[in-house]
Amino acid sequence: MAESSSSGTKLFIDKLEVPFQDVNTSPGVDTTSFLKASEGVVGLFDILGSTSFAPVKTDMNGNIEKLRKRQGAAAATSGTLQELVTVEKAEGKKEATEGLMWLIRGLDFTAKGIRHNLDNPNEELAVSFQHAYGGTLRPHHNLIVKGIFSVALKATPYRKDFYPKIGEEQKIRDWLEALEKVVGIMQDFYKENKNFGL
Repeated sequence: MAESSSSGTKLFIDKLEVPFQDVNTSPGVDTTSFLKASEGVVGLFDILGSTSFAPVKTDMNGNIEKLRKRQGAAAATSGTLQELVTVEKAEGKKEATEGLMWLIRGLDFTAKGIRHNLDNPNEELAVSFQHAYGGTLRPHHNLIVKGIFSVALKATPYRKDFYPKIGEEQKIRDWLEALEKVVGIMQDFYKENKNFGL
């Protein structure tokens, strides 16, 4: 895996304004840095194939926007993701809570796809992301969306073309571990609260 591109431009991992390693998770997941880090993940889909993955990007950006809207409307109680959704639920609302759930599912899909690919160096990305899709988003999608994903996953680039645009392997692994940590924290939080009745 390459450390820098031949053109001298910064690679994905080095361009991240806020990598997941910089997201504070104690006493809760910091909302502002989480949203910035999530925006970085959306950028990854440009490398995977902007046309094929346009629906994924649109969905993730929409969910990020729902959380930003809630944060803007209730800044005093939106410092952490846990606080944001707990207070929203207490108000009888659910837009940001539902948006965060879907965003976490999208991040989980991304993390599992890359993790499976890194752990299986002879496997192409299309296979790894198909495996990840089955265990993350697929159970929640209808037939139409499943069809869209089927097309997108087949259009995933070859790993030999993908990783030289991403960055040094250790940097990818560090970022991935931090992403997995945040996803795990929020998945546990939702389970403990029975998905807030969603």
